[in-house]
Amino acid sequence: MITTALTKMFGLQHPLVLGPMGGVSGGHLAATVSNAGGLGLVGGGYGDAAWLRAELARVKQETDQPWGVGLITWSIDRSVLDLALSFRPAAFMLSFGDPRPYAEAIHAAGCKLICQVQDVEQAQVARAAGADLIVAEGTEAGGHSGARATLPLVPAVVDAAAGVPVVAAGGIADGRGLAAALMLGAQGALLGTRFYASAEALGQDEAKRRIVAARGEQTARTRVFDIVRGYAWPQTYPGRALRNGFLERWTGREDDLAAQLETERAAYQAAARSGDYETAVVWAGEAVDLIRSVESAAALVERISAEAEARLRAGAQLIGN
Repeated sequence: MITTALTKMFGLQHPLVLGPMGGVSGGHLAATVSNAGGLGLVGGGYGDAAWLRAELARVKQETDQPWGVGLITWSIDRSVLDLALSFRPAAFMLSFGDPRPYAEAIHAAGCKLICQVQDVEQAQVARAAGADLIVAEGTEAGGHSGARATLPLVPAVVDAAAGVPVVAAGGIADGRGLAAALMLGAQGALLGTRFYASAEALGQDEAKRRIVAARGEQTARTRVFDIVRGYAWPQTYPGRALRNGFLERWTGREDDLAAQLETERAAYQAAARSGDYETAVVWAGEAVDLIRSVESAAALVERISAEAEARLRAGAQLIGN
């Protein structure tokens, strides 16, 4: 068993955290990860209150282990924050924005504050906000991220965090990635895309099939899906997704897309409803090469942790007497 500051903080068996992917990390997936000994996080995304109420009720019903919830910081509505806290999660993760306006309320509810950051300056802000755990997210991640790669970012954030435990994210999909993160000074790893391709994830089967079939070079960082969906993401946070016809059509023509939104948005929404992923987005990270099948999330937690432990033991044997 691997024991770290992360596992001690939440009483986990494995130093693994489910990425709170909006519309994908529902209550059932989060409960499955928590029941397997990791930390399951429900992906609250932009804060749909009805969706959150249903999924938080489900995770609370399906596990008595620690679990949490995540929201996109720049889009938080205080009533949604209070709604999520009313379900008494063990952890609350904030990403993409200043966590300081919400830190006091989260701590007052008895929650651990997890702050996801994309650079060293943000890590310093998170530490000042009283973060209990900092997630250092590299640009290899699926979905939105900053400009720094995971390998150099994680140790830089570990240094800047000055004692606050750090978890690595971005491009990690197996035990080798978890072991590498631990050697960089992280106390665990947060995985998103690997759990997207799990039986319990809310994503459609065709999206999961595309993740399994894809290779890392078939992902790209883009703003086109945010433009067509009408989400005002800061331009510093493009999202990594699988390449498809829609992305290829509008890459480099973002201004043209914005000018044709009335027509393009209706077509996009229809494609999303029907599962047409030549138009609709599948957020996915560069580690898709390492994902070869859709599996149970519980089996993934167990195997990834066991693989990491085996790698760490083998690594120690490289040192001569």
